[in-house]
Amino acid sequence: MVEELLQPRASFQGHTLETPWSDLQLAYFVGCAMWTYLNTPFLLARPGVESEEIEPWKEAGETWRRLKVRFPSDIATHSTEQTLYFDQQGLLKRHDYDVEISGGTPAAHYVSDLKEFSGIVFPTKRRIFPRQPDGHSVSEPLVVSIDLDQFVLS
Repeated sequence: MVEELLQPRASFQGHTLETPWSDLQLAYFVGCAMWTYLNTPFLLARPGVESEEIEPWKEAGETWRRLKVRFPSDIATHSTEQTLYFDQQGLLKRHDYDVEISGGTPAAHYVSDLKEFSGIVFPTKRRIFPRQPDGHSVSEPLVVSIDLDQFVLS
């Protein structure tokens, strides 16, 4: 064994957005984040996940329906409460959360370029920006950019 992190979530105690992460902390966060991204909306059907529709949101000339989701403590994800935004076709457009392990940093996560793989539609582009207290995102800085071009489902 070269390195281990027995209590990964607890290792972020006291962190802010500026606190550097170890390689193992980065691996833990990326694993939790990608698991959440790739399993939404399916994970909403898991026991203990609660959701409620909240008031609609207007953005980019569209009105999106919003779903506030509360995750139980046994699901390792960005934050206990998150908000999903859906267009008129019921497709995910945006995903808001506060990155609890980085001092509750608010994020607005946009998905686009939807493609179908084995009958399931996935966003292939993900862009994450800071979110202001009023819920609006700011276009700079781009915090995270993820491009996926292949999904293999088995």
